[in-house]
Amino acid sequence: MIESDLKERIRRGDQIVGVSAPLNATKSQLETTLGADDYDFISVDSQHSPFNEERLVAFCAITTELNIPVHFRIKHTRHTYLIGNLLDLGPAMVEVPQTETLETAQEAVDNFYFPQFGKRSWVGGARYGGEGRNDRLEYAAWWNKTGVLWLQIESINAITRAQQLALPGVDCLSWGPADLSFSREANPDHPLQTDDDCVEYTLKLLENTETRLMFRSYDPDLRTKYRDMGVTMLLERPKA
Repeated sequence: MIESDLKERIRRGDQIVGVSAPLNATKSQLETTLGADDYDFISVDSQHSPFNEERLVAFCAITTELNIPVHFRIKHTRHTYLIGNLLDLGPAMVEVPQTETLETAQEAVDNFYFPQFGKRSWVGGARYGGEGRNDRLEYAAWWNKTGVLWLQIESINAITRAQQLALPGVDCLSWGPADLSFSREANPDHPLQTDDDCVEYTLKLLENTETRLMFRSYDPDLRTKYRDMGVTMLLERPKA
């Protein structure tokens, strides 16, 4: 049974936790990972990892059997135009890395959603939630209420533009510590000098939007810290 309310749970600010996995993980390995905690999604990456389309289709087929949606970070910001094609391979959630501009944000929305909200082309057979939804308009309406779009903001400039990047249809903004650290180090006099500074600042900017903040804490022991700060989405590594 495909879960269709994750997007709504994200938008209303429920506590959401995902776990990362390699794209070549077996069903047995994924069962072990998912059995360690109550996760809401499983995350795979192509930005910093080898990527094969056929393997993504196979991975998403396994996760469908395990009833867990897949988050997929695309390889490069300039590949935003390929979002619709990548969604045809089975992910339920897509993340665009190193988003800096409104143009990238709008391109992501356009290619993620079907008309009349977006411009995504009609779909391939491996699409998420496709079984039993063969009618074009039925599936398009379902997807537009179900798919989850992330933009990754990984620089001081992007952090300060968070409210502008939180366009209608952008469900969450995200980052991890490494690239943002490079940006902070290049701006030693900027008032945002730590990840926690950036978290607090971004949460304030997002207060009057439907967009939530997703933070790559990686460590389950940090859940309470970031939840107390107001972060509602976390991505962690599998428990040892």
